[in-house]
Amino acid sequence: MTDSTFTAALAALVGAAFGSFANVAVYRVPRRESLVRPRSRCPSCGAQIAARDNVPVVSWLLLRGRCRRCRAPISARYPAVEALTALLFALVALRLPSEGGGSRWDLLPYLPLMLVLVILSFIDLEHRVLPNRIVLPAIAVEIALFAVAAWRGPGLDAWVRGVEAGGAAFAFFMVLALISPRGMGMGDVKLSALLGLALGYLGWGRLLVGFFLAFVLGALVGLALIARGRAGMKSHVPFGPSLALGAVIGVLYGGPIVERWLGR
Repeated sequence: MTDSTFTAALAALVGAAFGSFANVAVYRVPRRESLVRPRSRCPSCGAQIAARDNVPVVSWLLLRGRCRRCRAPISARYPAVEALTALLFALVALRLPSEGGGSRWDLLPYLPLMLVLVILSFIDLEHRVLPNRIVLPAIAVEIALFAVAAWRGPGLDAWVRGVEAGGAAFAFFMVLALISPRGMGMGDVKLSALLGLALGYLGWGRLLVGFFLAFVLGALVGLALIARGRAGMKSHVPFGPSLALGAVIGVLYGGPIVERWLGR
């Protein structure tokens, strides 16, 4: 097993564990509940979930998606969140250190970013909100983490570029929100600052790729919902997941996409 494969496998295990925390956050943050207490419980009977039934993905499969005590069904969202977080952690561990100018220190800001994006995406899909309780602390923490990564890796110029890109993205999305408040929420505006920081740190080209893909994905999702009769022309469609997916693609594969666009 190569070092990169081992790192990716380890990152996947860590990601699955943090995926369990993501599930707690997705359920509790919109309800303004504590993320620490009480311990995880069955939403149907209230029974505390034992450690053996709290192993990411595996426990859900062994229990066939049901509570051990009351046999009530447990949503497939739980293993989906855990598996998705594990996959994103593995991809970050594989892709970023191997790219030109990348270093293992880049994992410091980008792994937590993936966790935050998973949490925000599932909350936005269910509740159509991007909570300040997550977005604002994430921006502050990521600014600090990117500073450390830049200092140990490509240099502080990358951090300055990321901060500038975050500010530019925030300003651009703010203008869009003022022009079309029904089409762009303030949660999207704040999230754009976080994503601009993450994409801009890797280069201005990544910023363009990430946000361009986000708008394309958002338009496709909106058209699909309209075609299926699940939304109208004036309906509010959650844009957070599209922003998150566009940013993830920009972070992981933006370099080759930019090179293809430039014909290199």
